[in-house]
Amino acid sequence: MISSVAEMYGIHPQTLRLYEREGLLKPSRTDGNTRLYTEEDLQRLEFILNLARDLGVNIAGIAIILQMRERMEDMNRKMQEFVRFVQDEVAFRASNAHADPSKGAIIPLRKPTINVAPREKKKI
Repeated sequence: MISSVAEMYGIHPQTLRLYEREGLLKPSRTDGNTRLYTEEDLQRLEFILNLARDLGVNIAGIAIILQMRERMEDMNRKMQEFVRFVQDEVAFRASNAHADPSKGAIIPLRKPTINVAPREKKKI
């Protein structure tokens, strides 16, 4: 509840309401409209308070930092998915390469061509 969280972090309940109004926090609500904060909400609040108290960042700056943080986490998730896809694809192709190695290649292989220049005959 808002009063418990405010007391826990030494802030006024209005500060929590402001953070919610600005979209920095999104606590869930009961049927009676009471705010309920999850562990994730509390971790986010600690991050917000660290930015505000320790680093002096204003609300607009906090919003930008949180937005950038979310984008970076999303990009990281996508990058991990891509790496898993590539690993799976390489493993699949390697397992199917025993019949014809060129079929398992990620980059199509061509048979090398060797150009041999005719040698000049030595005179004896």
